[in-house]
Amino acid sequence: MMIFLILFGCTSLLWLLSLKLKDASIADLMWGLFFVIQGCFAYFQQPTERSLLLMILTGIWGLRLSIYLGIRNHNQPEDRRYQAMRANHGEHFWWRSFFTVFFFQMLIAWFVGMPQRLGGSTLPFTWLDSVGILFWGIGLFFEVVGDWQLRQFLAKGKPNGVLDTGLWRYTRHPNYFGDTVLWWGFGCIGFAGTGSWWIFLSPLVMTFLLLKISGVALLEKDIGERRPKYADYIRRTPSFFPWFPKP
Repeated sequence: MMIFLILFGCTSLLWLLSLKLKDASIADLMWGLFFVIQGCFAYFQQPTERSLLLMILTGIWGLRLSIYLGIRNHNQPEDRRYQAMRANHGEHFWWRSFFTVFFFQMLIAWFVGMPQRLGGSTLPFTWLDSVGILFWGIGLFFEVVGDWQLRQFLAKGKPNGVLDTGLWRYTRHPNYFGDTVLWWGFGCIGFAGTGSWWIFLSPLVMTFLLLKISGVALLEKDIGERRPKYADYIRRTPSFFPWFPKP
């Protein structure tokens, strides 16, 4: 309950700041930090080798993500997703945003953060922990390199209109794919620490969100209208799992 209250307090403060700035996009900056907080809290409650491992791995991923989003969104207008919500809710958006954006995101992060909160037991390390670390490393590689290549592409003024080089040649969403693999790594470590299959609900929910809700599906909903060449990119490039492109 204590960690839930801590997350709720952070969420409330961030929401108040969004009202002052008139920018709900800052909610995205807190996503990775929600898990960092849970990992740190779990370690200080039960300082075991596995909770230390989870805190370090989560800290590297979560801090990197928040810093990247902070740099990307600096001096930028409010994300178009939140602009659409603001237009839809009108004068009521200021208080509805607390529930539909900030609190809802916090609830998801609290549920998905089960490996961080519960996986740090005193059980000895097993081969499953090694698999989890391997998945985490592969996922972080795809996420970091994918984000870097996208940033370089945007800095060059979007040459050719579509990014189809590097990791983006083999999957249309290397960052989302990487995030998914990384969270299955957390699931493996969490399962090794708990022995409970329900811990895999965490990566399952994350995978569903990235594929069907806030990731692939949302991004490609109207991108064809904004980038005409994207239709051909869709035809020849795998959506999620990396593979060689079609000719």
